[in-house]
Amino acid sequence: MNIEDRILQRKRRGERRRLLVDESALSPVWHPESPVGRGATIERLLDRLDPVFDGETPDDVYVHGPSGCGKSAVVTALFHHLSRHLSSPTSTIQTTTRSGSESGTTFAYVDVRTATSEFEFYHRLLDESTEESVPRRGLSTDELRERIRQYLRTQSLVVALDHVDEGDPALLEWLARERDEWSRDVSVVAVGRARPEAAPEAVSDAPTVEVPRYHRAEVTDILTSRITAGLARDAVTHGQIRTLATWAEGNAHDSLAALLGTVDAALDDGATVIEESHLRAGMDSVPRPCVSLGRVLALAENRQEVLCYLLELDESERSSVQKTADALARRSSLSASTIRRYLYELAEEDVVARVQADESNGAGRPPSRVEPRFPTRAFQRLTTVERRASN
Repeated sequence: MNIEDRILQRKRRGERRRLLVDESALSPVWHPESPVGRGATIERLLDRLDPVFDGETPDDVYVHGPSGCGKSAVVTALFHHLSRHLSSPTSTIQTTTRSGSESGTTFAYVDVRTATSEFEFYHRLLDESTEESVPRRGLSTDELRERIRQYLRTQSLVVALDHVDEGDPALLEWLARERDEWSRDVSVVAVGRARPEAAPEAVSDAPTVEVPRYHRAEVTDILTSRITAGLARDAVTHGQIRTLATWAEGNAHDSLAALLGTVDAALDDGATVIEESHLRAGMDSVPRPCVSLGRVLALAENRQEVLCYLLELDESERSSVQKTADALARRSSLSASTIRRYLYELAEEDVVARVQADESNGAGRPPSRVEPRFPTRAFQRLTTVERRASN
């Protein structure tokens, strides 16, 4: 046995004693290059985009389906591969002092949950469309707009707008007007949960690609692929995977959120395999129905901070909105009044739910308290990892 074999043998032995191998593979907000169980959907979307293979701009298309059916996974993976194979390899930002002659099609992905202003939209679009770094400081919205227009003199654009029914409807209306000013054809692949008749007006008449809910066997395959990449061998039994897939009822996001919560519970116990108590803790940490983690992680940093502290409070500190705000203010630099306003806004967005308190202090309307409507353990795990990475 040579030295490398000896080292690898000891490395494998150490991995068998460790539960977690690659945490990123377990994240519900991470998408693989080849989504599991979505080959037919990818083919239908490619049929809609087929004109790009002849150098033409396809018609707009609306991709829709229920939460956790893999819409974002399909679109992000497909645009990644289309960009690699069809986009111009020398795409750069055109300036008034440098012009390019190479034409082609550019594929860009923009999540409208985070591109909430014209400036953010233009910046994301340029950042996705070019190889050059786009500065965030020193550029105005008008300057970014002009760069886009100059860029589109030689490039057609196919842009995916994800979560269109969760963003500001005015963004789509503004984009529809803006497209008329651009010098090249622009195609939009809009992605959302709403059925076509309830979709934002800007995409309601577009041809559609419907993404169905996953079957239990497909969720099982998704979980198995993530567990194989992210956890030690034999850390989870086939029976536990089937239990999780059945519980998820076709929602891949919820199944992965519960899986990450399960792993978090096991790590808290210092375990090297998943026990039934860990599995139950993981599933219990995902409200049904729940808000997607991607939506929560797209919130402003101060609102995420409020949610992190909220999960640390005792029951007695969450008996009313006011008591919750006061308790959070003692942990945060924000005032109780600001936190109270945030909690009401988060309730309007269904990130938390206002429920009637169990007890009333007297006559009149009983107080309300807030309960999280997002996967709590998975959120804590992801935000903790992000804070560690930034330090």
